[in-house]
Amino acid sequence: MVKEVFSSVASKYDVMNDAMSMGVHRLWKDEFVSLLKPGSTRVGKVTRCIDVAGGTGDIALRILDYAREKKADRDLVVDLVDINPEMLKEGQKRFRKTMYHGTPQVAFHVGNAQELGQERFPDNTYDIYTIAFGIRNCTDIPAVLREAHRVLKPGGVFACLEFSKVTQPALASMYESYSFSVIPLLGTIMAGDRASYQYLVESIRRFPSQEDFSRMISDAGFEVGEPEDGGAWRNLWGGISAIHTGVKVA
Repeated sequence: MVKEVFSSVASKYDVMNDAMSMGVHRLWKDEFVSLLKPGSTRVGKVTRCIDVAGGTGDIALRILDYAREKKADRDLVVDLVDINPEMLKEGQKRFRKTMYHGTPQVAFHVGNAQELGQERFPDNTYDIYTIAFGIRNCTDIPAVLREAHRVLKPGGVFACLEFSKVTQPALASMYESYSFSVIPLLGTIMAGDRASYQYLVESIRRFPSQEDFSRMISDAGFEVGEPEDGGAWRNLWGGISAIHTGVKVA
């Protein structure tokens, strides 16, 4: 089901996120990457990043731009991984318009977040692991987290941006109504695909709460902050989405 949904929405993925976030997903992604401060000011130091479920490449591009613009770093590299070849094609199209096309700074891989594979993605390889609006569509979230822990170096950072649980009752009621009434309708109007958008809305409802997801990250071996907003996670727009981070300590 998940593969079919993302094959269906691949060419309109940004439109889909506009619908699901009321257009502010771009601001959330900017904040997500800025929080990580990717890159290094040390000449010759290579920061290795892996962006999983990275499909259309918008997080990978933000990472590369941040390193270049804020730290004058042209050595950072991103491995962009997605299980869906159609999504990766959209990412490749996006990168063909950038200065990173044809450079060793970015590589595209078809791969499963739940089983990346040691041969292509060895243990203790990456400084930063990102996954944005993707982990809720994985059938085995603990397996994704274990793989993230495996491929990160000690001291490496796991970072996840995902739709979450709205913490303010009035906003929660409004967003629930918007999600189940408006978003599928927008899917019909903008993409001619109500069913895929309905599935994506339901996947948000099924995703664990901030506290439960933080506990899952900790159970995978990561060190996380206190179980509260501003600690283990950072709520965005009252919890419509949230940024979770963890550090591999060993």
